[in-house]
Amino acid sequence: MQINLKNKNVLVTGASRGIGKSIAELLATCGANVALHYNKNKNRAEKVKHDLGPKAKLYQCDFTDGLEISGFFNEVIKDFKKLDVIINNAGIALISDPEKDDISWINDWLQTMDVNLNAAALLCKKAIQHFRVNKGGIIINISSRAAFKGDTKDHLAYAASKAGLVGLTKSIAQAYGKDGIKAFLVAPGFVRTEMAQSFIDEYGEEYATSDLALDKMTEPKDIAQFVAFLASGLANHATGGTFDINAGSYVH
Repeated sequence: MQINLKNKNVLVTGASRGIGKSIAELLATCGANVALHYNKNKNRAEKVKHDLGPKAKLYQCDFTDGLEISGFFNEVIKDFKKLDVIINNAGIALISDPEKDDISWINDWLQTMDVNLNAAALLCKKAIQHFRVNKGGIIINISSRAAFKGDTKDHLAYAASKAGLVGLTKSIAQAYGKDGIKAFLVAPGFVRTEMAQSFIDEYGEEYATSDLALDKMTEPKDIAQFVAFLASGLANHATGGTFDINAGSYVH
């Protein structure tokens, strides 16, 4: 089945690498106009935009700054006039040993919550306001297997932040369905990205792949294909649903 997103305007956060980059590339291939968010690596982000051509526009935003996030979203709306889909993909996974001193550990915790949960929540709020005026839209939040399975002691904040997205997404789906707003949660396991590589370097490839039911680790394109399906509107009656894409390593 060919996904058709022609004339759809989509915002993808964390689009300069990994899962976000793969999602943005596929959505553009399917016909969407894509707002590409990045934070630090401008050269890499500009290459993604160059590869996608005139269908893409680039935006920088630091997701630890609430005022900057609000202005960023307003700028996207100013440029695109109307958004149809928002994909909250941006995230960090800091290695933070609980044996650290309290100040360092809480700083890691707060930074993780800001990027992974608080920024997504604010963008959801802004999107809901926009979608209600425009009679509907789709929110796709990229969570993690860790929200349900838990994670290592060094990633307590990561698991907690991704679990927060679960309640946020389900609540939006239930509260705003009659406004035409659909909300979905995608929960990957290990995906072969740069971010996951830091975990693999810390714990080893065998640790990352030992519980897979399939014969290889999930790739960013595997996530992108499912996200494109959700963005198409073909799965609207699954609103509020969580979709595990983790090579069978964790099944509800």
